[in-house]
Amino acid sequence: MQKTLLLILCSSLWSFTAHAQAPFYQGKTIKVVVGTPPGNLYDFWARLIVDYMGKYIPGNPTFLVQNMPGAGHVVAVNYLYSTVKPDGLTIIGSVIPSLYLNQLIGRPEIQFEWSKFTWIGSPARGASQMYMRADSPYKTIEEVRTAKEPPKCGATGVTGPDSYFPKLLLETVGAKFNIVTGYPGGTDIDLAVERGEIHCRAFTIEAFFGREPYHTWRKNGFVHHMFQSGSKRDARLPQTPTIFEIMDKYKTAESGRRLATVLLGADDMGRPMFGPPGMPADRLKILRDAFAKTMNDEQFRAEVKKRNYEFDPVGGEELDKLAKEVTAQPPDVIDRLKKVLGN
Repeated sequence: MQKTLLLILCSSLWSFTAHAQAPFYQGKTIKVVVGTPPGNLYDFWARLIVDYMGKYIPGNPTFLVQNMPGAGHVVAVNYLYSTVKPDGLTIIGSVIPSLYLNQLIGRPEIQFEWSKFTWIGSPARGASQMYMRADSPYKTIEEVRTAKEPPKCGATGVTGPDSYFPKLLLETVGAKFNIVTGYPGGTDIDLAVERGEIHCRAFTIEAFFGREPYHTWRKNGFVHHMFQSGSKRDARLPQTPTIFEIMDKYKTAESGRRLATVLLGADDMGRPMFGPPGMPADRLKILRDAFAKTMNDEQFRAEVKKRNYEFDPVGGEELDKLAKEVTAQPPDVIDRLKKVLGN
C-alpha cells in the first residue's frame, strides 16, 4: 500500500514539474495585428518576420496574422492598447510609427499612450520620399510654391507621412498641396494616381524600391521625385533634394526646423513590432530575444536581400527610448504640430 502511494505521489510530482517547466508559448498561437490591408509593405514585413521568429521562441508557437486597417493604422493600435490582454499572445506586427503625432496633438479618437507600449523591435529605419506623376505640371518644389492650383496628394489619415510631409513643406517653405485623405491603404492611393485622380504620395523610399507597381513605374518614367526626408541623399535618388536642402534654400526659420525634427523622428522607428502595456517582463524578453535572433538568421537575411528591402534593425530597448523622446515635447512645439496637422 505504501509503495503504491509512493508511486502515485512520484507520478504526480513528475507531472506537476513537467507542466511547470513547459514553456509558456508551447501549444499557443500568437496573433499578429497589422494596420494595413494585405499587400502593403507593412504587411509583407510582418509576415516575413513571423515566418522565422517562431523557431526562436521556446515552445515554438504558431503565428496568425490579422490585418486590421482603418483610420491610418489607428484602429489597430487602439485595439492593442484598449482591448488586448497583456499576456504576450497578441502583438502589433507593423504599423506606421508616426502615430505618436496623433497623441501629441490630442486627437479624440486616440485611445493609447505611445510610450507605454512594450517594444519588441523594428527591422529597419526608413527615410521617405514624395513621388509626383511625371505628366503633371509640378517638376520642382518651386513650381508647387508658385502654382495657381496645388497638386493633390493622397493619404490614409492625417498623421502619416503621406499627410504630414506635404503639410510640413507648406509650413517650412510655403509649398501648398491639397491632401485627399481616407484611402484604406497605400495601394489604393497608387491606383488613384494611376487613374489620374491625384498627383502625388509621400511614403518610404524602401517601399518605392521594394515592389510593384514601382518597378514598372520607374522603367516607364511614370513618376519623378520631389524630395526625400533623410539627412543626406539616398544613393538611389541622387538627383532628389533632401528636405533639409530645401529648407536651406528657402532659409527656413529655426522654429520650422524644430518642427521638422519632431516629425522626422518617426523615421528612426521604422516598422515597429510591439505589444500592449503591462506585458510580463519575461515574455517581453522572450519576444525581444526571438526578434533579435531572427534579424541575425542567415536565411532571413537572404530573403530580405532578395526582396530588396531596407535592413537596419532597431532593438526593443532603443524603440522604448525613442518612443519616450518623441512624446516628450514642450507646449510650443505641440501648438505648432496642431497647426500643421490640422487640429
